[in-house]
Amino acid sequence: MHFPAKYRKMNLNISRTLLSTFFLCAATMAQADDINWHDPFDVDHLTQPTPLGHLKSVVIEPCAQSGVASPLGLGDIVDRTLCQNPQSAAAWSNARYEAALVGVAQSAYLPNVNVNGEIARNAYFGASPFSDYNSLTTNISLSYLLYDFGGRDASLENAQQLFAAASATQDSVVQNLFLQAIQGFYQVNASQAALESTREAERAAKASLDAATGRYKAGVATPADRLQAQTAWSQSVLNRIRAEGDLKNARGVLANLMGLDADSNFELKPSPATPEYEKFESNVSELIAEARRRRPDLAAAEAQVKAAEAGISLAEANGKPTVSLTTNLGYLDRQFADSTRSGAIGVNVTIPLFTGFSSTYKIRAAQQQVEARQANRDQINLQIALDVWKAYQSVQTETQAVQSSGDLVSSATQNADVALGRYKAGVGNIIDLITAQSSLASARAQQIQETFNWNIARAGLAYAMGQLDDRNVIASDNVK
Repeated sequence: MHFPAKYRKMNLNISRTLLSTFFLCAATMAQADDINWHDPFDVDHLTQPTPLGHLKSVVIEPCAQSGVASPLGLGDIVDRTLCQNPQSAAAWSNARYEAALVGVAQSAYLPNVNVNGEIARNAYFGASPFSDYNSLTTNISLSYLLYDFGGRDASLENAQQLFAAASATQDSVVQNLFLQAIQGFYQVNASQAALESTREAERAAKASLDAATGRYKAGVATPADRLQAQTAWSQSVLNRIRAEGDLKNARGVLANLMGLDADSNFELKPSPATPEYEKFESNVSELIAEARRRRPDLAAAEAQVKAAEAGISLAEANGKPTVSLTTNLGYLDRQFADSTRSGAIGVNVTIPLFTGFSSTYKIRAAQQQVEARQANRDQINLQIALDVWKAYQSVQTETQAVQSSGDLVSSATQNADVALGRYKAGVGNIIDLITAQSSLASARAQQIQETFNWNIARAGLAYAMGQLDDRNVIASDNVK
């Protein structure tokens, strides 16, 4: 399309006008060199910089690592789980999403500026031969909400509380992943210990079989002794095979937690040095009160209640009048006529007279949502008391159980040694030997399980308290 020189000159003038308007609007927000156009309200700082943000003493570097260090200690397992598990990334993204919605709510406090432009080729048809001409129309309008009976404030409060809930949910997800990482680490170590125990039981059963076979060949034992020893050895082989499968499954679960394929190969350090099995003397009521102050799921539920309460104010405000300042500037230039300019400024009042009872039911819905959120918060409040009580009692029970299991292994070991010596000396029978060896294998398995339970119980109490971090749970894992 060809435009004459006059039209091109007019375009230049309009371009200058648009640029001037653009920078004028920018100046209402901040100085031009201070504006962060990517995040003008700086909401990014509201979220944690990484999924490990509130765990101050946890190393953050593994987030940037793609390989798997070897061997892995408990702290390494936790770090990699928090960094690489998709649940952690999803919780962090949800928190950033809610932070962005806070920015959306803040934008309501600034004016809206719109620029419209149109370049057209016009044609007239009539009695005379038709003629055509070029035209340019531009319009700049500004609207600023002056008063809306608290609607903007309620919307911002709602967004801020939803962000607070998302942040607390992120903390809850991190705590849950932390607990799963600890459970996975100790489960692999327990499965490894169980495998070693079954191998030791297999070796003992083989020694008994050899002894029974030797006595049978010497003519001082019956075939029944040899068959019973054979049966016990076969059972020990089966137990060892099952233990190997359990270890592989435990390693697969732990690899999955760390964001790896289940068949990934990695090496673990031995379990950290275990503290003394001290008796936990604490006031359970104080523990419950402390848990209610720290638990992120309760904080998230409380924020959801406040967001719902702000939703009532927002629903009420949406049914009330709004007052806005409006202004616009217009410019029209036609090829065969003088250009015209227009402008207006005024106050716009919108009064919703009847909305089909929409506002009424939106308010009722918001009120019911508040009651539902409050009920959910109260349920979590009660659940925290139960969680702490059960976790505390579990620690007390497992502390005593792990000590007793050590005594059980000690006595069972001595009994098995005596039974084997008596059998080899010809003064004992195969039934007593197999029974003693079976009791020893059972005692070792029980000790392994009780040690695992004690470690998990400690982590469970910290989780119930909302205090699960490396200072409270992870001991030094610099085990050579």
